[in-house]
Amino acid sequence: MQNQWNDSHAKTAIEQYNNVSKDIALRVYTSKLIGSDPALVLHGGGNTSVKSIAKNAVGEEVNILYVKGSGWDLDTLEPPGLPGVQLDHLVKLRQLDRLSDEDMVNEQRTHLLDAASPNPSVETLLHAFLPHKFIDHSHADAILVIADQPNAESLCKKIYRETMGIVPYIMPGFDLAKAAVEVYEKSPDVKGLVLINHGLFTFGDTAKESYDRHIEAVQQAEDFIASHEEKKLSPISISTIANKGEILLAIGPHLRGLYSEETGQ
Repeated sequence: MQNQWNDSHAKTAIEQYNNVSKDIALRVYTSKLIGSDPALVLHGGGNTSVKSIAKNAVGEEVNILYVKGSGWDLDTLEPPGLPGVQLDHLVKLRQLDRLSDEDMVNEQRTHLLDAASPNPSVETLLHAFLPHKFIDHSHADAILVIADQPNAESLCKKIYRETMGIVPYIMPGFDLAKAAVEVYEKSPDVKGLVLINHGLFTFGDTAKESYDRHIEAVQQAEDFIASHEEKKLSPISISTIANKGEILLAIGPHLRGLYSEETGQ
């Protein structure tokens, strides 16, 4: 896993996006670094955020969470793909015992800086509840090789020791956000969180720090995998010739139904 950060390119990004804040410009820059590597994310995967300050319509300074919006890919992200949501309100939602996905989306949309913005990521609250300025999330291949194992938690502890928090699997949304921040608060010195059966979150005070930690965590997983002997799997031969007629009888009507729906015939 190669760290692609380049000081000159980061400076160029700030100059290129001179109509937005430095925070947003660097957020776009490192988002593209993550999105351009298929070993980190595939089409549509992952999300990133930055906490910053903006002025509302009456000139008041408000805390804003800029987070990747739905419909945007990290590798082609531009500033409009980072909808800004009022951070103070999002943080208050942690007080709730429960929040449905529908209500969560409503709370996010009704507190956008720009009502025309895309829906913020389903993991917006996780980004909001964590206190760090920059947060990166990916579904890195090497992380999932570890996090998808039956003994994922013990493997993560072996690889990362005390440097990463471990979050058990929970569907993305309000419950996951609360669980993740609770894991972080028990070990506030961690560099990130490994979400079992899900992926990796890293964070930092700067775009570079969060990105560096992300690449470092993935590299550690890759090194651990490489240190183990590859196991060759023996293919299992399954013969269906004898049951071909039964199989066709079972699936034939379903295939016909699908064909009919598509063609109207």
